[in-house]
Amino acid sequence: MKKRLSKGILSTLVFMLAMYGWAGLTGQASAATGFYVSGTKLYDSTGKPFVMRGVNHSHTWFKNDLNAAIPAIAKTGANTVRIVLSNGVQYTRDDVNSVKNIISLVNQNKMIAVLEVHDATGKDDYASLDAAINYWISIKDALIGKEDRVIVNIANEWYGTWNGSAWADGYKQAIPKLRNAGIKNTLIVDAAGWGQYPQSIVDYGQSVFAADSLKNTVFSIHMYEYAGGTDAMVKANMEGVLNKGLPLIIGEFGGQHTNGDVDELAIMRYGQQKGVGWLAWSWYGNNSDLSYLDLATGPNGSLTTFGNTVVNDTNGIKATSKKAGIFQ
Repeated sequence: MKKRLSKGILSTLVFMLAMYGWAGLTGQASAATGFYVSGTKLYDSTGKPFVMRGVNHSHTWFKNDLNAAIPAIAKTGANTVRIVLSNGVQYTRDDVNSVKNIISLVNQNKMIAVLEVHDATGKDDYASLDAAINYWISIKDALIGKEDRVIVNIANEWYGTWNGSAWADGYKQAIPKLRNAGIKNTLIVDAAGWGQYPQSIVDYGQSVFAADSLKNTVFSIHMYEYAGGTDAMVKANMEGVLNKGLPLIIGEFGGQHTNGDVDELAIMRYGQQKGVGWLAWSWYGNNSDLSYLDLATGPNGSLTTFGNTVVNDTNGIKATSKKAGIFQ
């Protein structure tokens, strides 16, 4: 009897090792095929928590600057760069080959690429969101197999109105369509209200997350004057989402904006305390009335005052950014 029991235990152990690997039994996370979500955290394909520290780059409006901008961004120590793309509805389309080239260059510079479609910004109609979905499906050859280094931000600031219910209804249709097309990359969903209505995530984020068959969706707040204007606002908005058990990043933030100040130091400080990733807007090229949002003076230019804060502050990129496991 004792001998049989020992064999049974041994067989069980062998089975567990075959299924989960030695790493899983020693407390180390097993390797995965790509980024994945667990609780409020995003993990890379090596099983390490991944906290985004980086910037936005307005590629679709400055297509010729890619080879200068990406290495310059990498020199800041950024582990992530969010790339503005177009599906051709409002701006010049970025085709599959150009997207493959972007991914390759970002990868060579040891950063994770977050790709976003900008043409649906501020729009409320489902057709605009669906056009973004169709774009991702049309370029899925650039995404499939790159789940360990490419994250898909479905549509920049889709749903401009502060209406969480309608926002959620849209994404509950959109996400299954992406998954059914075979796109398995981690997804990012921006809050309603031009990204500045975090209550939409608090109220309806769990239902949107449940619509993802892979349970691999991260939510994003864009922190300008209405979502990140004060220390208390920043803290409350981050905690509101995290307390719902949902993963969060700050997909955009500035130091000020059209209708008021933004507490960028609070965003970086609480981001560090709470393990929330952030991506500052934007590397360069903002309109003259928004030039204070420029982090650099050009694609490979010197840092501006705002850029110096984002890169060199105590809670900035250089002090807090850790590369994804595939690059270590």
